[in-house]
Amino acid sequence: MTADAGPPGAGLRMSVRTRVLAAVIALTTLALVVAGATAYGLERSRLDQRLDDSLERSVEEFRTLARDGVDPSTGEAFTDVRELLKIALQRTVPSPNEGMFALVGSEIAWTLPTTVRLRLEDDVDLVAAVADASSRASATIRRVTTETADYRVVVVPLTTTPPGEAGALVLAVDRGAEHAALAESYRSYVLVALGAILAIAVVGWFTVGRLLEPIKLLRSTAQEISSSDLSRRIPVMGNDDLAVLTETVNGMLDRLEESFTSQRELLDDVGHELRTPLTIVRGHLELMDPADPTDTAATKDLALDEVDRMSLLVEDLVTLAKARRPDFVIRRPTDVALLTDEVLTKAGPLGDRRWVLDELADVTVEVDPQRLTQALLQLASNAVKFSAAGSTVALGSAVRAGELYLWVRDEGVGIDAANQDRVFDRFERLQPGVEGSGLGLTIVRSIAAAHRGRVEVDSTLGDGTTVLLILPMTEDDDAGRDADEPLRPAVVANDAKTPDGGRPGPHARDGEASPAPEHTLKETP
Repeated sequence: MTADAGPPGAGLRMSVRTRVLAAVIALTTLALVVAGATAYGLERSRLDQRLDDSLERSVEEFRTLARDGVDPSTGEAFTDVRELLKIALQRTVPSPNEGMFALVGSEIAWTLPTTVRLRLEDDVDLVAAVADASSRASATIRRVTTETADYRVVVVPLTTTPPGEAGALVLAVDRGAEHAALAESYRSYVLVALGAILAIAVVGWFTVGRLLEPIKLLRSTAQEISSSDLSRRIPVMGNDDLAVLTETVNGMLDRLEESFTSQRELLDDVGHELRTPLTIVRGHLELMDPADPTDTAATKDLALDEVDRMSLLVEDLVTLAKARRPDFVIRRPTDVALLTDEVLTKAGPLGDRRWVLDELADVTVEVDPQRLTQALLQLASNAVKFSAAGSTVALGSAVRAGELYLWVRDEGVGIDAANQDRVFDRFERLQPGVEGSGLGLTIVRSIAAAHRGRVEVDSTLGDGTTVLLILPMTEDDDAGRDADEPLRPAVVANDAKTPDGGRPGPHARDGEASPAPEHTLKETP
């Protein structure tokens, strides 16, 4: 028994190991006791039955002797009761706990040799109990208990033809001695059972300890986890229920770590990004001349502009904070071709660009259409920011190697290869002069990750940028791509169709003709 720390008044608590072992030992002991007691009771009943069967066989043998036997002295059937009883005793070999004697009238006429251990004639109470045996009508088996022993007794009355003296043969078995021998064998059973229980206790102590090792690790890991370190995990051992429990707890710790990380990032971002606009607003309000209408109006416009910027920033931060929640994406069957077409229509007002549709994936996939629309519009907004008026901005969708590809392509300034990974970092703005919070592509990446997909960039300085969302076709598949596969959507799978039913081909750019009629691109006004 161990004392666990607990609230006042909790007292002593047994460890799980001790309680499990105590339960095992208690159940084992109960099983052995019930089994032993039941077996002992059954054996006692069988023993009494065997004793009665033995007495009945002896009675039958004596009757056979009396009916068919021949008196050795006359060569004729027995006519003398005394002689018959004498011969019966001479021909009987009693068991170690069995005895006999013969009565003629109410007196003992014959007894067994002195080599027989059980001397029935010496038990006065037994002799008195069977003194009337010669006058009984039939043989009976009964139990007789005296101060000397507990007997199973049969009395066989005897008369001859013609009638003469009356006699009786008395056979008795020491029932108590037979039961004592049985009890002695079960005392050995008790010793063996105690040894088995002790062995179970020793082996069980180590076995239960090993089985509960994951729980011990769980407790120690939980004690070591703090708000500043949620990286500890419990080693998974075996493949039983405890291993499943360990995996479940590790998954819970993963979610807790993600939650705390998201919370810290949100607080850091809010503290970092909102401080500047608040400082600007405060500074201008402190310096504002209330008596000067021009200064007041300018300060008001600046404050409102900063408040709008903070609102957009807060909205983006809230979106990122939700990105790790299970309900961030709500999947439902979505017509990808229709989704792509609708996004193209919605993107038109974002800027004076030549909006075209590269290709359409004529498939229905379990995705969140609202989140994907949000991501594609964010990419379209970025394409407008970094491209010239009148240039082409294209959207498309296709299926390749069991994955869904969605992309936005522009003919803008492009991104240097060294900076293509940085654009997805929080608050990363390669061109600080361009309006934005620096969270747009971070949100896009979060939406792709929530779909168990990824985002890839293919860009060349001065030649434009293509950003691709690559998503698994089913919720259980992870998106993956060979390192040497090209990223350009011009080589998407052949099951992607253009709006007029054709197959995909090279991208048409402004001023260029498509290679064949089936590659006609949709162009928005």
